[in-house]
Amino acid sequence: MLEALWIYIQINVAIFLAVILFVTLSNTKLLGKLGKFPKSNHYPNVSILIPARNEEANILACVKSLLNQDYPDFKVVVLDDNSTDNTWLILSDLANNNQKLQIIKGKPLPPDWYGKHWACHQLAQATNSELILFTDADTRHHPNTLKDAVSAMMAMKADLLTAFPYEQVKTLGECLTVPIFPWFIIAFLPLIFAYRIKNPSLSAGIGQFMLFKREAYNQIGGYASIKQKPVDDVALAKNIKSYGFRWRMTNGVDRIHCRMYSGFSDAFKGFTKNLFAGFNYKIIKFVLIWLCLGFVFIEPIIVLSIKAIESNFGSFSSILAGSSVLLSVLIWGVSNSFFHFPIYFTFFYPINIIIALIIAFCSMAFALTGKAVWKGRQFAKHKAEWW
Repeated sequence: MLEALWIYIQINVAIFLAVILFVTLSNTKLLGKLGKFPKSNHYPNVSILIPARNEEANILACVKSLLNQDYPDFKVVVLDDNSTDNTWLILSDLANNNQKLQIIKGKPLPPDWYGKHWACHQLAQATNSELILFTDADTRHHPNTLKDAVSAMMAMKADLLTAFPYEQVKTLGECLTVPIFPWFIIAFLPLIFAYRIKNPSLSAGIGQFMLFKREAYNQIGGYASIKQKPVDDVALAKNIKSYGFRWRMTNGVDRIHCRMYSGFSDAFKGFTKNLFAGFNYKIIKFVLIWLCLGFVFIEPIIVLSIKAIESNFGSFSSILAGSSVLLSVLIWGVSNSFFHFPIYFTFFYPINIIIALIIAFCSMAFALTGKAVWKGRQFAKHKAEWW
């Protein structure tokens, strides 16, 4: 009886992984690449908005790459969010030499706002352009990024266009953490349905590149409408969809580069601060989802390991377990190839999954106890729901 149950479980694990592989492959086809869309006949004026807090290591290269855009009508607006380093001095030197750059001193953070949200809200209020692009200070942009993004937005008739950047990883700690989260989106958000179904939960945003039509941004209430939702990109994408506007994702790895985190500690803090929030603080759902993911990707490896040590151990199906491992390798391999991570990262996927589980449960613990900290600001303890 127990052996039959395990065989049944293994069959379902293999089926689940086959479905995830299909979703991953279909998403790679649906995510058009920036630069491959037809050129637009009209290029509206664009404001590129950058919140910057203690970004002296990044801000110069980021802003220069944006000022170098091959686009007819744009400006770059950067808000210094109460930095304690040389961010403002660097921005001031740049602004003296370029009329396309506007710099703003951020106002003090109100008690009921998250820091980035407040900075982005002020940025949006400082401009009245037809399109607004929110991007991060640690991004670098190809000269054709803006023109290609606007062309993609027009071709897909999108009100919000969000793009995956190339996430640069330089340390082992980054290799074991950063690829997890683009993988999670491409493997578990089926765009073939998400583009057709009105349910806002089938949407996501990439905060490093969010291009809005101004009218849509204003109608959903902008950042003021999500000021107490920690995961701003996902919340804005959901609002766009819930208001009946059109949301689309693209592949920007050839146009946008970013080193999101510097080392394991930085990545751990960055991901734990908002992962639980991305699941709306639902404790049981969150726990079940992550435990199931861990089981699906780790169980076949455990079965094969036991069979290798003790060939007579029960009648676990080595074929089913081997098939599941192969499917897992294919899923991670497709994701790593798509996002331009080295292909050998694929074979680290069991470690990726284990680290993802640790991050997930630490994120829940930090949210419930108010221990999440980012850029010197402590996140308030958040009230969660059981279901």
